[in-house]
Amino acid sequence: MNKIKSNIHIEGRETMPGFSLPMKKIIIYLLLCSLTIMFLGLTFSYLYQKITVGLSPSPLPRLFLLNSFLLIGTSFFMHQANLAYQRDNTQNYTRYLILTFLISLLFMIFQFFAWSLLWKSGVFINNDPSTSYLYLISGLHFLHVFGGLPPLVYFIYVAIKRMKEPVSVLIYFSDPSKKMNLQLLTIYWHFLDVLWIYLVLFFTLINLF
Repeated sequence: MNKIKSNIHIEGRETMPGFSLPMKKIIIYLLLCSLTIMFLGLTFSYLYQKITVGLSPSPLPRLFLLNSFLLIGTSFFMHQANLAYQRDNTQNYTRYLILTFLISLLFMIFQFFAWSLLWKSGVFINNDPSTSYLYLISGLHFLHVFGGLPPLVYFIYVAIKRMKEPVSVLIYFSDPSKKMNLQLLTIYWHFLDVLWIYLVLFFTLINLF
């Protein structure tokens, strides 16, 4: 019984029996693997139909390219937030988290602008399979960016709430679970960044043929 408990709790973190990785890491890695398979499946399906059926090119709004730089910015500031956490830099830690949140919101706003430009041009989701794939894939990515905002907001809330007294600051920065959660959120944000760049490059290159 004690052996089972030692497998489940390592440094205060829940782990799966027989695995040294914490449960949260296993879950996030499985999530990222499933998302990778899903988006690769969608893009390969689009590529297959374009080769076999000869789909017309799907128009790619230029705002999609701008959004690539915005997501790179979110990854950069999330990385800086991790560095600030490791250095116990309370001000920069909170500042970088807020900047990540604001740039993410800007990304989502620009996504709506990009879709609205397509609508004004008469390009709707049901026009043809090419535009359907464009809306579907970019929309799914949008939903996963939105899904990452609640935990980010929670981090900001806790940081602001506990960055008032030296004791609470010390407890916060010495908590290994907080550090791991921040690292997992950063990995998730980096993944969304790399995924978006892949999607933009895919649609750009496929339109050349």
